[in-house]
Amino acid sequence: MSDLRQSRTTAGSDYTGGRGQPTGWVGWVVFSGIMMIMLGMFEAIVGFVALFKEDYYLVPRSGLVVSVDYTTWGWVHLILGIVALLAGFGVLAGQMWARVIGIIMAVVSAIANIAFVAAYPIWSVIVIALDILVIYALAVHGREVKADYVG
Repeated sequence: MSDLRQSRTTAGSDYTGGRGQPTGWVGWVVFSGIMMIMLGMFEAIVGFVALFKEDYYLVPRSGLVVSVDYTTWGWVHLILGIVALLAGFGVLAGQMWARVIGIIMAVVSAIANIAFVAAYPIWSVIVIALDILVIYALAVHGREVKADYVG
């Protein structure tokens, strides 16, 4: 029996569940979840503003890159905000579907910031770097955030 316990310990996993101990990347996964929750709240606020106060935006409808009205724009932001909010809580709970949504949203964010790198170079580079960290943390270390490690 001690040989079995020794082989499991040397393989990097504990005796109780067969999983290794969480690494320092758990903090980045938690950071990713919290960022998604904040992003969701910000997106929802933008959505509500677009729905209830169209004159808030400086650009008239005719000057938008995408030809939609602010009501459509508001609903899109509101739905994206709710998805990001739920996915953020899912990441904190260690859910795989939430990690996938988080990775997809970080990829879209990185691509969008590449498009604006000429307008906001420092901000775009910072956001792209954070997106890369979020993608790595969720893809490689996301499963380390589980209820097994709490308490």
